[in-house]
Amino acid sequence: MYKILILDDERAICDSLEFALEDEYKIYTALNPEEAYKILSEIDIDILLLDLKIGDVDGLDVLRKVKETYKDVKVIIMTAYGSIKSSVEAIKSGALHYITKPLDIEELKVYIQKAIKYKQITSSLSNLQEIVNNTYSFSGIIGESHEIKEVIRDIKKVKDIDSTVLVLGESGTGKDLVSKAIHFQGNRKSMPFQVVNCAAIPNTLLESELFGYEKGAFTGADKRKLGKIQLADGGTLFLDEIGEMDMYLQAKILRIVEDKKVTPLGGEKEKEVDVRIIAATNKNLEEEIRKGNFREDLYYRLNVLTIEIPPLRERKEDILLLANHFLLKYKKNFNKDVRGFTKEAKIALEAYHYPGNVRELENIIERAVVLTESELISLDDLPKHISGGKREPLKKNGIFIEYGTSMQEVEKALIIKTLKYFDGDKKKTAEVLGISERNLYYKLKEYNK
Repeated sequence: MYKILILDDERAICDSLEFALEDEYKIYTALNPEEAYKILSEIDIDILLLDLKIGDVDGLDVLRKVKETYKDVKVIIMTAYGSIKSSVEAIKSGALHYITKPLDIEELKVYIQKAIKYKQITSSLSNLQEIVNNTYSFSGIIGESHEIKEVIRDIKKVKDIDSTVLVLGESGTGKDLVSKAIHFQGNRKSMPFQVVNCAAIPNTLLESELFGYEKGAFTGADKRKLGKIQLADGGTLFLDEIGEMDMYLQAKILRIVEDKKVTPLGGEKEKEVDVRIIAATNKNLEEEIRKGNFREDLYYRLNVLTIEIPPLRERKEDILLLANHFLLKYKKNFNKDVRGFTKEAKIALEAYHYPGNVRELENIIERAVVLTESELISLDDLPKHISGGKREPLKKNGIFIEYGTSMQEVEKALIIKTLKYFDGDKKKTAEVLGISERNLYYKLKEYNK
C-alpha cells in the first residue's frame, strides 16, 4: 500500500483527506513542517500532499528541503486561488502537480494516481540505469558485445603504463570516453587531464594552446600563459583528432614525446614535464604518411599501445543498451514520462547502420524523447531514414546470388545468413524477414538447420 503524508496546518483538511483516502492508501498527517520531517525521516513516504501556506511557513521552502533530502518523494501542491503564481514556482522546484482549494477529491485522486505511475516509471528506470552501470558500463563505456569487452580489457592493460596510447575509431565511436577511462582508472587519476581538439583549433592558435607563451611573445601577449602541456604535468594530455595537426606542430609534439621538455613561445628556457600522451584519430595514419600528411617518426612514437574502437554497426548487441541509457538521460533532462520503446522501434534501431556511430544514436534518442507523446517511443518518433526501414548492408555477412539461382535457393540463403547475422535469434530473424516464427522453424527444418 502506498504511503501518503498530508502536510496542512488546518486539522479539518487533514482529517477530511485522511477519511477520503484511507481505504486506498496508508495515510499520515502533519500540522507543521517539523512533524512532517520527523515522519519523512522514519517512514518511506511515497507522496506528499503539501499546502503552500503552513502558518507563517512558506510551503516552497518545505518543498525545496523535501526534494533535496527525500528525492524519491513525489509532491502534489495544495493551494488557494490566490497562490497560482507560487504554484507555478513550485512546479519549477520539483512538484509534480498542484490542485486548488477547495479540493475536488476525485481530481486529487487522479493526480495521486499519476504521481504513483510516475514513481513506478522512475523507479524502474533507475533500476535499469543501475543494472546498466553495474553490469554493462565501465567508466561510461557501455556495452556487452565481445568487441567492446576487448576495448575494456585493453584499457585495463594500459591504464597504469606511462607509454603513449593511440586510440583509433570512426567519428562518434567514443574515443574521448576511452581516453578518460585510461586516465581516471589509472594511477594518474588524481593528476590533471587536459584535452586539446586538434581539429577544432586553427593551427595558428594550436601552437600557443599547446605550448603556452611568455609575455611579449607576440602582439597581444600581454601576460604569461601556460600551455596545455604544462597544465597536464603529472597527468595526461589527450590530443584528439591528431591527424588534423600540421607537420610543423607534429615535429614539436615528437620532441615532447621523446624528451619530455617544452619551451613556451617567446621563451628560451626548456621546462621538463611528466606527461602521458593519449592521441586519437579517425584517420588512417599509415595512409596519411604515404600522402605526406603525417610524420612517420611521430606515428611510431604514438603507436606504442593501440586501442581500436569498433563502429556501432559491428556491435549490434550494444544498440539497445545504449538506447536505453540515452533514454534515461534525456527522459530526466526533459522530465518526460517515457519508459521504453515499441517492438517495431527496437527492430528499426537495431537494423540501422549508424554512420555517425554512438553520437548519432544519442541524437536520435534525444530527438525521440522530445517528440514522443506517449510512454513508449514508436517508429513515428524516429527519423524517417530509420523508421522507413533503411538497414545496413550485411557486408561480409551478405549473400552473393549468381545469375540463374532459383528463388528457393535465394530464400534459403537469405534465411540462413540472416539467422547467422542475429546470432541464432529466431524471433528477431523472423521479425526482420517479416515471417512468423512457426514458418521460420518450418523452413529451417526443411533446410536441416
